[in-house]
Amino acid sequence: MRLMARIWPRIAVLAIAGGGLFTATASAHRFDVVGHVYVNDNTASGNTIVGFDRHADGTLTPLAGSPFTAGGAGTGAGIGSQGALQVSDDGRYLLAVDAGSNEISVLRIRHDGDLALRGVVPSGGIKPVSIAVNGDLVYVANAGDGASNYTGFRLHDGGALVPLAGSTVSLPDGSQPGDVLFNSTGSNLVGARVGTSLIDSFSVGRNGRLTAAAGSPFPAQGPGPFGSEFRPTNPAQLFVSNAHGGAGNGTVSAFAVGRDGALTSIGSSPFADFQTAPCWVEISHDGRYLFTVNTGSASISTYAITPRGALDLLGSTPLEGGTALGSEDARLAPDGRTLWIVDSKADAITGLSVRGATLLEFPDSPTALPLGAAPFGVVVN
Repeated sequence: MRLMARIWPRIAVLAIAGGGLFTATASAHRFDVVGHVYVNDNTASGNTIVGFDRHADGTLTPLAGSPFTAGGAGTGAGIGSQGALQVSDDGRYLLAVDAGSNEISVLRIRHDGDLALRGVVPSGGIKPVSIAVNGDLVYVANAGDGASNYTGFRLHDGGALVPLAGSTVSLPDGSQPGDVLFNSTGSNLVGARVGTSLIDSFSVGRNGRLTAAAGSPFPAQGPGPFGSEFRPTNPAQLFVSNAHGGAGNGTVSAFAVGRDGALTSIGSSPFADFQTAPCWVEISHDGRYLFTVNTGSASISTYAITPRGALDLLGSTPLEGGTALGSEDARLAPDGRTLWIVDSKADAITGLSVRGATLLEFPDSPTALPLGAAPFGVVVN
């Protein structure tokens, strides 16, 4: 009851309009807007992206005109993945998967945070779930049997997303890739196969095409490798959560990544989480701390990262809404001071302040998303 008491007052301020869209009154404190938060609604009748003004006190207010039309279609049902929504490196464009129509949408981010659809293109496979961006190079993970793969694109001026010839790497049925990502230099790309507990690792050529490392795909160090993140301060260190170990048996793996993409274990990896279903991973911008969202335990674990990449578990922070939230994808704000988490079961988003390794949930969280959303993927600017 506590969760619903906190969410429903937010729903009351949203006027539900035809087609599942809502409008919002002007924010009473728009002058203190410090950025924006966007969530992929994954709505089936026509996918939308919900956008919020992000205020200095951690509160969110819907942007006028939100949710914004994405052009493709979602599935209308929960999809577990990391990176379903990404911002281009120059901050001008938002890229969203349309998992129900096998497409990728590109939207222009205007100066006031509003979104304008620029185009929709086929994803190159079935059921796109994750996007990786480095400069003008974009890769998409398609998770649907029959055309599961990683496929490359180039993002051109004006927001045109153009397929990269010869870039597709096919995956076996049942692979269920849950995340695809570049390191900070764009020299390596990895993808986690949740369904078969394998990790694909590649070097990236100047032409944007991928070369698999010798030994790829690599066995994961636990069942259900899921959320993945390269250390922002060291592009040769990769961290992957292992989500399917059972109650209290979650772990996070640490790998050294060679120039060719070869993965080698760091220290005593994998590192125990003592929580259930650690799925989504985010690392502080200074590279000191790793946060993993434990969906099955409704908590966030915090690790200190040593210079060599080993992990030291500092503790876990319970989320006040509990398992009713269905907490999933997470993203830090650019200044690293707030962390935002998509709540898939509650159709909401939770915000926390970040002070080093300390997390504190904002009093006004969670904030409701539009009716009919089946959200996954979040970005913060």
